[in-house]
Formats: sequence, C-alpha cells, structure tokens
Amino acid sequence: MSDIQAMPAPRGAGFNLHKFANPGRFLRIFSPILPWLAVFAVVVCVVGIVWGFVFAPADWQQGDASRIMYVHVPAAWVAMNGYAALAICSFISLVWRHPLADLAAMEIGPVGAAFTAMCLVSGALWGKPEWGAYWVWDARLTSVLVLFFLYLGHIALIRAFDNQQHGYRAAAILALVGAINLPIIVFSVQWWNTLHQGNSISLTGPSKIYITMLWPLLITTIGFYLAFAALVVARLCSAIMETRTRALLFAQAERS
Repeated sequence: MSDIQAMPAPRGAGFNLHKFANPGRFLRIFSPILPWLAVFAVVVCVVGIVWGFVFAPADWQQGDASRIMYVHVPAAWVAMNGYAALAICSFISLVWRHPLADLAAMEIGPVGAAFTAMCLVSGALWGKPEWGAYWVWDARLTSVLVLFFLYLGHIALIRAFDNQQHGYRAAAILALVGAINLPIIVFSVQWWNTLHQGNSISLTGPSKIYITMLWPLLITTIGFYLAFAALVVARLCSAIMETRTRALLFAQAERS
C-alpha cells in the first residue's frame, strides 16, 4: 500500500505543497537526517548555555539571576514561533485538507507546550529575585499563560473526537483563533504598563544588550530551535509510521 493510500487524499492534489509534503517522501528525507539534527541541537544548546552561564558576564543590575535569560528567552521565542507554525499547519489543513499538515499540527502541540512550560518556570525563577514573587498577573506573563492553555486545549481537542478528522478540524479552528494571542504577547510590554522588562533585542535598531551576552543568547536560541525541530520531526516520523501501520492492519483485516 502506498503512503498516499494510507492517508485520505487531500484536495487540490496538483498544488506543489502536496508534492513536497508527501508522507513517504518526508520519511525518506528526514529519517536519515534526524539523528544528526538531534546531536547538532544538543551540542549547540550545551555550547550556548555553558557560554552564557559560565563565561558571559552577569548583568550589572540583576547580577547572576540574569543568566536565567539563556533558557527563558529562547524558550519564549520557540514557544511563540512554534504556535505560529501550528497555526500555519492548521490553515493548510483547513484549506487544502493535507494529511501531513494535520499530523504536524498534532505533533507540534505537545512540543510547543513543553517549551511554553519551560518559559513559564524559568520566568518564575527569574521573577522571584527581581520582583519578590514567582508570579504576578502581568500582561506579558498572563498572555504567555494563555498561550500555554491554548497549546493544552489544542492537544485535548484534537484527541477528543471518535472521528479523528473532526478533531483535526476543531483543533485547527482553535489554533487559528488563538493566533491572535501572539501579537498580544509581543506588544504587551508596549501597550500596557508592566513589570516585565521591554524587548532588549531589536531587528530594526540597536539592541539593548551587551554583545558578550548577545552571542551566547543567540547560540542558545539556535540550539532551542534545532531541538524543537528535532522533536517535532521525530514525533512526526513516528506518527506517519503509526498511520501507515494502522492502514495496513485495517486492509489485512478487511481481506481476512
């Protein structure tokens, strides 16, 4: 049985996305790459974190507590962009009904939720020495908490229906509606008076962080993105194999 037969045929099969996102082709391309991607992600993360926690200077105001940013900031960026990827997969699922987009959305959810939890926990540990409390109902903190609940809601909703296609559709709608929270997270420190500090890194102007602290932060961020990609690809390869196995077993049961 071919890979396309193992999954529902998507609408608009002539669109190039379906040619390059074929489940079988995805497995052939990424299965050999996955171990190298995972090792590279671990190495880059270790280099960035060790550089930041051991060799980079401490912030002149916050002291060593500021070193938590080498985990907190990359986790926050990955959590937000992971949800953006989830929303894109959901859009593709709703418009083109591509089965790989459905599986990708399902596997992105738990990984994104884990990085969001890492962001919240590391932020709480950073907030205690700076604010005197692990948690405050600040606009940035609250909107990231909402992001975490959106991830959890997507995870639950996609598995809540006996008909899996209904779960995919409902979860995709939730993901697209929840995407409105992303600009709220980004601009919350500008729209409201918050305890959370403003953005220290700008793509359009000079950054407010020393270069000796910026480099390990960027390296750790690259490592976190690689780790996110490795985890999602690993889960997605497993999901594709599981789907193909179920289809084969179902076909055998029908013939017997």
